[in-house]
Amino acid sequence: MSLISTESSPSLSLIENGGGSERRTAELSRSNRRTVQNLSATSLMRKRSDLKLISRVRWEFMKRMLTNLQEVLLGTKLFLLFPAVPLAVVAHRYGYPRAWVFALSLLGLIPLAERISFLTEQIAFHTGPTVGGLMNATCGNATEMIIAILAVGQRKMRIVKLSLLGSILSNLLLVLGTSLFFGGLSNLRKHQSFDRRQGEMNCILLFLALLCHTLPMMLRFATEAAGGTATNATNVLVVHPTRSEDGSDVLVLSRASSFLMLFAYLAFLIFHLFSSRITPPPPPQREEEEDDVYDDNVSDKEEEEAVIGMWSAILWLITMTLLVALLSDYLVSTIQDAADSWGLSVAFIGIILLPIVGNAAEHAGAVIFAFRNKLDITLGIALGSATQIALFVVPVTVLVAWAMGIEMDLNFNLLETACLALSILVTSFTLQDGTSNYMKGLVLLLCYIVIAVCFFVCNSPSVAAETITTYHTLTER
Repeated sequence: MSLISTESSPSLSLIENGGGSERRTAELSRSNRRTVQNLSATSLMRKRSDLKLISRVRWEFMKRMLTNLQEVLLGTKLFLLFPAVPLAVVAHRYGYPRAWVFALSLLGLIPLAERISFLTEQIAFHTGPTVGGLMNATCGNATEMIIAILAVGQRKMRIVKLSLLGSILSNLLLVLGTSLFFGGLSNLRKHQSFDRRQGEMNCILLFLALLCHTLPMMLRFATEAAGGTATNATNVLVVHPTRSEDGSDVLVLSRASSFLMLFAYLAFLIFHLFSSRITPPPPPQREEEEDDVYDDNVSDKEEEEAVIGMWSAILWLITMTLLVALLSDYLVSTIQDAADSWGLSVAFIGIILLPIVGNAAEHAGAVIFAFRNKLDITLGIALGSATQIALFVVPVTVLVAWAMGIEMDLNFNLLETACLALSILVTSFTLQDGTSNYMKGLVLLLCYIVIAVCFFVCNSPSVAAETITTYHTLTER
């Protein structure tokens, strides 16, 4: 998925690289070389289209339609996975094993998620940097949001929380860890550094999100402990319930925290999109490191121009979003059957498998940028995506559930919240000095493996049982 921190606008890219010096700003304005904001994770998944045969078509309308088809469907290295989309529909329609439907839907989401990022970038070419940045900020993790909202509609709150938590953990530990590890191995003789202010800003926002997740859980524990007992006139033990026994206080706190998280994310966007001129310049870098940012084998023309029209991109974006919604519905409906068939817990599938497969293209892009020693872009992908999910996707999901008359809070349970807290702490300590090496990446990877093993052996309650419990709770109220 496209990230606001690596694309969208010239001012945005300068902020993510520490504000940019005057010399670099002048270079950006007077040259057409490839700049940081043109480098996206999805661009690495694309392949150059050969339009020689299409150019021979006489009718302009047909030529334009074939060009769009080729650019959208065949313009990615992941086009081989597109057949999984109709296969998932056929498997669901004709009653094939539900575990097959889950697997095919999971594979089909990989190219669809990458194409949504591509189409968002194409629209940004036509709308300008500011609107493009806002679109990237809202559509960057569209797949996760669609899966979460559909799971909320089916009252599978545990899947919602597990998938969102898994996306944050995978970006902080798996994506960043893999990037730093392989980037360090491939650049052993080079000094690897990045603008640590980028990491500081994202980590501060992640700590805010962690606070908003921790307080509802602590409030639940505190109110349950405060509920007293007494005996009545017949010496029968009577429990005096607190107001929060039904979770109303936790729910109110979660909804209020969601509004505050969205406000913080909005301020984050405004800071990135409109505050580049007041941001102080970064420390001077060596000339060879600055030149390396622009070193790439992609032609200027390809990066400067959109390959499809704006309205075509919008129509394709709507189509891809509907397909993502369809496969996400299959995914949510069959996750319990897949867990039973494969002998895995729902927690492991939700926290580990869904984020890995759903964001495969983005993850691969971050690793490739680390290979090229472009760590600012790698951090923008990993930390930017984690921040976007924590401060935007999670609160939006809570508020959408509220609008649907469904109660969803920010209490992710003790084990899940502890994993989130420790992951943010480890990531913050790893990035605090602004340098990187393969050992730091290895530590992050080992942390992710430990969490994966924990949820692999964790026997989480079945989703079906949780759904029935939620339904009875709602009907009793």
